This record gives sequence, structure tokens and C-alpha cells, in this order.
Amino acid sequence: MNENTLYDLADLFKVFGDSTRIRILVDLMENGERSVSELAEDLEMTQSAISHQLRTLKQSKLAKSRREGKSVIYSLDDEHVRSIIAAGQEHIEEDRV
Repeated sequence: MNENTLYDLADLFKVFGDSTRIRILVDLMENGERSVSELAEDLEMTQSAISHQLRTLKQSKLAKSRREGKSVIYSLDDEHVRSIIAAGQEHIEEDRV
């Protein structure tokens, strides 16, 4: 792997280092498309805090958004995100058995 790829990979994994971002991704994974207000309600957080984390998730291409009227609806960017979370969960749960 070249140096640029290694740095990009490290940056991607840094995004997963925040439990709030993981909670948002898992919520999107389990519930499908959600608005900021739905995510805020689900996670018992402010809309401002959710929006801040969604910005990071979008920049990292882990979440995407689309407009629906006046609302912005968020979802996982693609199936790779679901696979990364599932692989991480499988990895940590194998030691718990």
C-alpha cells in the first residue's frame, strides 16, 4: 500500500473513533433514512450536535443526504459502511463468547 492510501485509511478509521458518530451510523443502519430531528430524538441529543457529526460523516463518505421538501434526509452512503460496522461488531463479539 502506498503512503497516501495509508494516510487515507488512517483518516477513515479516525472517523469511527467517536462513539456519537458510531451511534448515528448504527441508527441509520437499523432504521434506514432519517432526518436530523429523528436522529436527535433517537439518540437523545440536540439537533446541533447531530448536524455537526453528520457533516463529518458526509465528508468521509460514510453518510449521504438528499432533500425532501424542506427536510434533509440522511442514510448510509453505501453497503461498504454496513460491512465495516458489521465486521467491527463481529470482531469485538468473538472475544465475548
